[in-house]
Amino acid sequence: MNERVKIEGASAITGVPVGTLRYWRATNQGPRSYMVGGHLWYDVADLDAWITDQKARTSRGGVGLAL
Repeated sequence: MNERVKIEGASAITGVPVGTLRYWRATNQGPRSYMVGGHLWYDVADLDAWITDQKARTSRGGVGLAL
């Protein structure tokens, strides 16, 4: 079974405030989340995948200049 965390853990892993994660969930944005027994959960693997996707989509630079 995958490791999972509640919203506070997701906030700590992603660096995104809890309020923003709540807003993103309400507007179908951000990392994948789900409800079990009335509790909101995030799989750590999904958070890692979301961070990797954000990095790939927003990375700039990294190419050294020839001197």
